[in-house]
Amino acid sequence: MERPELPLQQLHAFIVLAEELHFGHAAALLGIAQPPLSQQIRRLEDKVGHPLFHREPGRVTLTPAGRRLLPAARRALADLADGLAAARDMGSGRAGRLRIGFAASLALTVLPGVLRTFRERFPAVHLDIHEMTTAPQLAALHDKTIDIGLLREPPTDETQLGFKTVLTEPFVAVLPSAHPLAAQRTIRVGQLADSPFVLLPRHAGPRLHDQIVGLCTASGFTPRVAQHAVEWQTVCALVETGLGVSLAPASIRRIRLKGIAFRGIEPSTARTRVAVAWRKNDPSPLVASLLATVSQDPPKRP
Repeated sequence: MERPELPLQQLHAFIVLAEELHFGHAAALLGIAQPPLSQQIRRLEDKVGHPLFHREPGRVTLTPAGRRLLPAARRALADLADGLAAARDMGSGRAGRLRIGFAASLALTVLPGVLRTFRERFPAVHLDIHEMTTAPQLAALHDKTIDIGLLREPPTDETQLGFKTVLTEPFVAVLPSAHPLAAQRTIRVGQLADSPFVLLPRHAGPRLHDQIVGLCTASGFTPRVAQHAVEWQTVCALVETGLGVSLAPASIRRIRLKGIAFRGIEPSTARTRVAVAWRKNDPSPLVASLLATVSQDPPKRP
């Protein structure tokens, strides 16, 4: 198929003249004199190979060729304007596709607020959301299968990824409601020494797992793990059945299960860190837009 080489200036001049049907009026709207307008129309007609206008004294009308070209010329300029706007939006981070990984528990804390604010500011951006724990998120960021991660306890020895803390929260004890310690408002971690534990497996979130185990060892015992579960909702469900107890981020309290009791712990100074993660060398303006959103609207602590 032949690719026509039509200057946009000629198409624009043709559309204005076709709408005005008067060389003087069209030239005035275009901000040029009549002779240059006539020259542009002649050049366009030379490319088409047929006259586009009937020129009669005091009257200008479209030829059949002109009537056929007019809607195509309008579409071409409109499509170009749309394409330029879309390119500007893409380049500025106002449009495109952003792939986000998130830890399931963050759906109870930072995720809704971050996504709501981002969508309000950038409605043309398509968000592709993937639920995954910390370790898979880190791997996906390196593999470039996600662009942004929202995770717990990021590694400290990572050189290719950037991290920004968006929330810190304390830990709570997760107990079956029939557990003797559930009658207390606050419990010491050491009081859990004789209870079996339901814990996040280490491979899913090494630093968070080690932090929880560290709370136990600092209180004089190593937790006896009866069951592992990857998601916190599953941890709570297993605790409800009586399989054990757990220590979890405080936001887990938003999981509503009748047979579960959440209690504050002593020591109460330990906190878990939630961070947004990204590739340091990622030039995407969409990533920059989300990071700016997080920075401008920091989530509240639970």
